[in-house]
Amino acid sequence: MADRDLELLEFHKIRDILATYTSFSASQQLALSISPLTDSEQGTHLLTQSAEARRLLSLVPDIGIGEVSDVRSAVRMAARGKVLEPLTLLEIQTTLESARRLRVSVANLADELPLLGDLAGDIVELGHVESNIGRCLGPNGEVMDTASPRLASVRQRMREVRQQLLTQLEAMIRSPRRQKIIQEPIITEREGRFVIPVKVEWRREIKGIVHDVSNTGATLFIEPWATLDMGNEMRELAMEEKHEVERILAALSSEIGAYQEEISISIDVIAEIDLALAKARYARDMRATEPVMGAACGDDTPGAAPDGGVLRLLEARHPLLGRKAVPLSVEIGRDYSTLVITGPNTGGKTVALKTIGLLSLMAGAGLPIPARDDSRIPLFDGVFADIGDEQSIEQTLSTFSWHVGNIVRIINNATGNSLVLLDELGTNTDPSEGSALARAILLHFLSQKTMTVATTHYTELKALAHTTAGLQNASLDIDPHTMSPTYHLTVGIPGGSNALATASRLGLPYDIISNARDMLSRGTEELEQLLTHLMTEQTNVESLRRSLETERNEAAKRNAELADRLRQFDDEKRRIIKESRDRVVRDAAQLQARVREAASELRKERSRESIEQAKKVMAEVREQLSTETWQPGAAPGIDSDETAAGPISVGDTVWLREPGVTATVLSVSEERGLVEVQIGRAKMTLGLDGVDRRAGLEGGRRRRTDATMTGPSRRSASLELDLRGKRAEEVELELEDYLTAASLANLSQVRIIHGYGTGALRQVVREMLRSHPLVRSSRPGGEGEGGDGVTIVTM
Repeated sequence: MADRDLELLEFHKIRDILATYTSFSASQQLALSISPLTDSEQGTHLLTQSAEARRLLSLVPDIGIGEVSDVRSAVRMAARGKVLEPLTLLEIQTTLESARRLRVSVANLADELPLLGDLAGDIVELGHVESNIGRCLGPNGEVMDTASPRLASVRQRMREVRQQLLTQLEAMIRSPRRQKIIQEPIITEREGRFVIPVKVEWRREIKGIVHDVSNTGATLFIEPWATLDMGNEMRELAMEEKHEVERILAALSSEIGAYQEEISISIDVIAEIDLALAKARYARDMRATEPVMGAACGDDTPGAAPDGGVLRLLEARHPLLGRKAVPLSVEIGRDYSTLVITGPNTGGKTVALKTIGLLSLMAGAGLPIPARDDSRIPLFDGVFADIGDEQSIEQTLSTFSWHVGNIVRIINNATGNSLVLLDELGTNTDPSEGSALARAILLHFLSQKTMTVATTHYTELKALAHTTAGLQNASLDIDPHTMSPTYHLTVGIPGGSNALATASRLGLPYDIISNARDMLSRGTEELEQLLTHLMTEQTNVESLRRSLETERNEAAKRNAELADRLRQFDDEKRRIIKESRDRVVRDAAQLQARVREAASELRKERSRESIEQAKKVMAEVREQLSTETWQPGAAPGIDSDETAAGPISVGDTVWLREPGVTATVLSVSEERGLVEVQIGRAKMTLGLDGVDRRAGLEGGRRRRTDATMTGPSRRSASLELDLRGKRAEEVELELEDYLTAASLANLSQVRIIHGYGTGALRQVVREMLRSHPLVRSSRPGGEGEGGDGVTIVTM
């Protein structure tokens, strides 16, 4: 893109605004250097990256890059052998730490943000470099004792020598014999040596080196001979400390220099992520989104292009006007490639032109635009603008000459994949010649299928757009009552210039306006009135369309709400039916358990009290079964024809009358009139008169059951049951199930293992066997059978 066109469309201001949203100098430079691209794939990539950044900002509103600095220059110097200052090393450590945290934060959301996740994955973690700097340097840049054992040793010795020296000097100045020769009882330093202040007249009383004299000459600062060796040692230790610190800083700098490439890559990546976040923050403030990007290209239809070359802006706003911007909607490239915008002066034609051009540049640079997210912008190979007045006195160029020269440049460079913006085409010269020239220029761009938007006041251009395929009129509306501009763009009809009304509104005296109106030809005045009338009608039609669309949307919303409520009612109905059936099944299982417990009590104790209690339980069960809940009813969705007479067999699917559910038969005891069934994971036993066999599944179930049975037995059972370790209440149920299975398996004799123990388990088993209807007789085990630890049962 030419710098002239970018400047005319004020793209540099967008750069400046975006730069204010960045967090450090590297990303700021990226923002200031952004330019429109010519690669559609890369443009789409940047727009998708921007959309991911907006998603990241919504997920983590306070996301940022941390305390990152552009340390690439310092790292480059370290790679060349320069020893870095401690504060610079700390800055590098902070940057590496922030880079590592940013990498982790974005990587955790890589599934939702694949592009940013891949980008963050290129950040190189240098944890050991961070640790080494942190171990060696304090928060203010001081080299700490932990930097090296040698430094720690030297500093420890320095502290010891210093303490000894100060102790000896303190003793000197506190000595009664020397009180009169000491100016002040203090110890100070001169040129790195510890000295005491001595009155000049007593200088010969203390042997030592004079390092300084006071301003008045009354005091000498003397280092006594007695502390000279310690002072020398302190000086040597200080030099040794300095050399060790320099060595440590050089080592850290060398280590950082070794990772110059890795650190530079990380800074580049962080700058790119920060720029994406800057776009997201800009989009949040501007209510901007990423448009769909297509490739600008023409087809064989004059003035038309496929969807890839369609420019569609919906509710687009000029990004530099803020809240004052009036949204415009326009589509170019489907039915026409050239749009001619007319309307009153100060009506917003130039703003509309700049909005289309600037948003196209922003989209091409991968920036979100203030428009609806279903807007579409092709990737142009050039956006060319002829806007404004660039008259040059130095170059002896008139306004017309400058515009013609600029249009020549555009004609020489524009292609079928370009966007051309022409403001007030053909003005600043004779109107008839200017109009003819303007029509010829538009037809030229139409012939090469260049997408073009032009503004004009020429009636001849309005007529050309009306009669020529591939051209279309559009107008900026005015309020028909006040004749003030509304800045609303209407596509399909031309607009009047309304020059007299505009001049009057801006304060031109009435008599001048009246004289001008008298000078107008009657045809011109009638044409202006016709255009004003058309614009009024168009406004009324648009208002009606919006009203109908609002009503349609409200009706669709109500229909959706009703459908949602119906779904909720259906779900609630199914939930209530399911809960009711589950409750019935649970109640049935509880009743069955109570019956079995009562039977067990009868078998264990035949006392009158037990019998009465059992009768009471059975009466309660019968009373509950007689309630409405337990009355048999037809199965939902099952006709009486679907039930079938005949014996019920293992594997059959049956209908349980009381709970109203289907179940699978596990075992049948015709002698006792009982059937054991399974419902899901639950098992229960009930009377044969409480179930109906399903006719639809009888054949298949029966055939499968018969095919798997051998001999008279319909179910297999073990010859023994081991009850050792069981509790009494567990024994009754397990023994009941086992005896039923053994009877169904036609076993003549089985063995019950209960062990010796205390005898309580043996007593429960034998009392239950003594009264059980399936047991003919029972006896203790003999030799070789387990003795008294087992009971042999004859079925």
